[in-house]
Amino acid sequence: DLQHRGARGPGRFAVVVRAPGAGGVVADAQRRAVVGGRRMPAPDPVVAARLDAALALTGVDRRSAVAEVVASAPKCLDAWAALGDLGRDTIDRYAAYRVGYHRGLDALRANGWRGSGYVRWSEPTNRGFLRCMRGLAEMATVIGETDEAERCRTFLLQLDPSHTEHTGIATD
Repeated sequence: DLQHRGARGPGRFAVVVRAPGAGGVVADAQRRAVVGGRRMPAPDPVVAARLDAALALTGVDRRSAVAEVVASAPKCLDAWAALGDLGRDTIDRYAAYRVGYHRGLDALRANGWRGSGYVRWSEPTNRGFLRCMRGLAEMATVIGETDEAERCRTFLLQLDPSHTEHTGIATD
């Protein structure tokens, strides 16, 4: 097998280029990861439907129903983001976003991400994680954790520099 490993760094994956016919499927998958970025696994359709139903409620019932979804499906990053959005106060919101962010990192790593490369907003399955990171940055700012807020904002731009609306960060 003829192989070449590309440079690694922020936003780059090691790319394996093989001689024609050798490991074509692996090389194709790696090329797609470099160009399009990583994506989270799709949420369980039953959990997604339960979250949609919870979000359709109003008032206190809405937050309680979302919290029940999180408790029953703690890997659902959209639910963590929604719980953060519905937090009772700044620390409640910060905690939900922080847990969602760390669960998202775990999910990315389990899905082959190695600490660099794109995680695009254009992929709907990534949005829960990216919303948690954006919320964490916002709440960190509110509580005076400026270093954490800046790390989150920088990381958001590294994960998807082509889409700044979801980050709330101006690129000018």
